[in-house]
Amino acid sequence: MSAFSESLGAAFDLIVNADAVLLHILRLSLLVSGSACLFAAAFGLALGAWVAVTRFPGHRVLQGLLSTLLALPSVVVGLVVYLLLSRSGPLGSWGILFTPAAMVLAQTLLVLPVIAALAQQLVRDGLREGGAQLRSMGAGPFTAACLMLVHERWAVLTILLTAFGRAVSEVGAVMIVGGNIDGVTRVITTAIALETSKGDLPQALALGLVLLALVGLINLIIAVTQAWQRAQGGQSEYAR
Repeated sequence: MSAFSESLGAAFDLIVNADAVLLHILRLSLLVSGSACLFAAAFGLALGAWVAVTRFPGHRVLQGLLSTLLALPSVVVGLVVYLLLSRSGPLGSWGILFTPAAMVLAQTLLVLPVIAALAQQLVRDGLREGGAQLRSMGAGPFTAACLMLVHERWAVLTILLTAFGRAVSEVGAVMIVGGNIDGVTRVITTAIALETSKGDLPQALALGLVLLALVGLINLIIAVTQAWQRAQGGQSEYAR
């Protein structure tokens, strides 16, 4: 118990004194996961809106696939991206394996289904309430879906924060395609795994506390956002 207390005290010292290594790892983690969520949002929101309003052969299969990919293991994504980016892979000429760019690509593929599936549900629910009014104004199906995403921007923010939480807390994909290189591709989760295996418990605990604080902040923002929505009535203006 004393060893744990000593390690915890040393971890707090690292955080309070803004340890340079810890700050570098935190900045890289935020950069990688933030960039991945932005790229995934650009494609995922549009994909979710399109799937919500379009009917075609195999539509239900695609919906089921998006739902299945919500639980996609991060190590599987890492393996696929590694094979694509390896020297003998189809994208090997890019030369980005074991760089932050590879980590961004892996996390983008990891959270894209999350954003697309949740956006699809958001659009379907919104159009069920206010779609008739949008159609009466001459909006086509996809235009109406995009307008619904703009209108439900607080719900979209919740989706993006959920995706960011998924990205920043995963370890498998970034470990495989980033290589956990000190000062280059080492993020919070991979650093925790490494420092624990090395026996540097203060550093591992400090990183763990930072990660817990980051995830807690995300959950707090989501809760405040949802409370704000309820305070504003929660219903789409199109349904009023």
